[in-house]
Amino acid sequence: MPETGCPFCYPHQDPDQHIVLENETCYFLQHDHHQDILQGSGVIVPKAHRPTTFDLTEDEWLGVRALLLEARVYLGGRYGPDGYTLGWNVGRVSNQEIPHAHCHVIPRYADEPYAGKGIRHWLKQEDNRRNPR
Repeated sequence: MPETGCPFCYPHQDPDQHIVLENETCYFLQHDHHQDILQGSGVIVPKAHRPTTFDLTEDEWLGVRALLLEARVYLGGRYGPDGYTLGWNVGRVSNQEIPHAHCHVIPRYADEPYAGKGIRHWLKQEDNRRNPR
């Protein structure tokens, strides 16, 4: 069931959001406002409103996998990246700003300033250490 006001439930309503690929259960979306620094980046989202990754059905998981493989072919041909960073944020503390499950697909390039630094690099910084309780 679509959720009122959810941009991933209604991707056609945002003229800057593009459905690049889709299958029965999912979309691969790219938004114009995210192409300046993260060129080629997009998200895979289930068509049904699922608040988090943990809420996906078995068919949606299969749809995500199929679309991820299709997106890799598309992105490889269009942008020629040297690698990819893939990620799911779950919950506000993880920076999930839109409460609709989405997998970030971020092409990475050897000539970018942060080449070689992935998700773990940022989370393992000393200033991210928790204070013992």
